[in-house]
Amino acid sequence: MGNTDRIIRIIIAAIIAGLYFTGTITGTLGVVLLVLAGVFVLTSLVSFCPLYALFGMNTCPTKEG
Repeated sequence: MGNTDRIIRIIIAAIIAGLYFTGTITGTLGVVLLVLAGVFVLTSLVSFCPLYALFGMNTCPTKEG
């Protein structure tokens, strides 16, 4: 997972968490989005996304040697 992808995921997670804790999104949708935000943070910290592996995607830049 590339750095840009990691940063975008963390920003989206922060926005979702902020909206949830300010009461803008509530109920089942709020909980689902909060869990999704947690997954975004977790995958950003470990630099691995299982869905990317499943679909053969790679956002990490290739080093040319």
